[in-house]
Amino acid sequence: MSVEAMLQGMIDTLEDAMKDAAKHDKGVNAAGTRVRKAMQGIKASAQDVRKKVQDDRN
Repeated sequence: MSVEAMLQGMIDTLEDAMKDAAKHDKGVNAAGTRVRKAMQGIKASAQDVRKKVQDDRN
C-alpha cells in the first residue's frame, strides 16, 4: 500500500469522526466513544505510515 493511500484512509476516518464529534458536542456520550476509537485507529495508522516511510528511506 502506498503512503498516499494510507494517508487518504486516515483522512476518510477523520471525516467520519467529525460527524461523531459534532454529536458528542451536543451531549451524546456514545459518539464520544466512537471518536476515541477512531483516534486510536488514526494513531496506529500514523505509526504505520512513519514505519513505511522509514523503510522506504532505508
